[in-house]
Amino acid sequence: MEGSDFSFAHEIRVRFAETDAQGIAHHAAFLVWLEEARIAYLDRFTGGYEHIREEGYEALTTGVHLEYQCAAAFHDLLRIRTRCCGLRGARFRYEYRVERDGEVVADGYTTHATVDRATHRPTRVPAWLVEAISAAEERPAS
Repeated sequence: MEGSDFSFAHEIRVRFAETDAQGIAHHAAFLVWLEEARIAYLDRFTGGYEHIREEGYEALTTGVHLEYQCAAAFHDLLRIRTRCCGLRGARFRYEYRVERDGEVVADGYTTHATVDRATHRPTRVPAWLVEAISAAEERPAS
């Protein structure tokens, strides 16, 4: 992933239930953490996912790519750096960097499409959401 400017960071602590028999965080837990960071991002910058839904939209996840650099273990405190980019038409992308004490544990991205909540037909990302995300991405990193 290019650059290191992330507009947002969200912390999680690895729970015992998210580990395997060796005490290592299961790869699937990372997807839940990315979603948690994405929802926290929306809460902070756009009025939250519920606001998006109230306006008649859904943001479907259309793809996931994640590369693991090293293991995370039970009780590790992880910082998930998050940014939103590539807003074009109905599509956009979130990029993530999962860190522990400044060390990259994993990085990747999710792709999304905005659809009409009632019909699930693709629809452009609404202008108010584009503006909110653009403003968030212009802020200094948190």
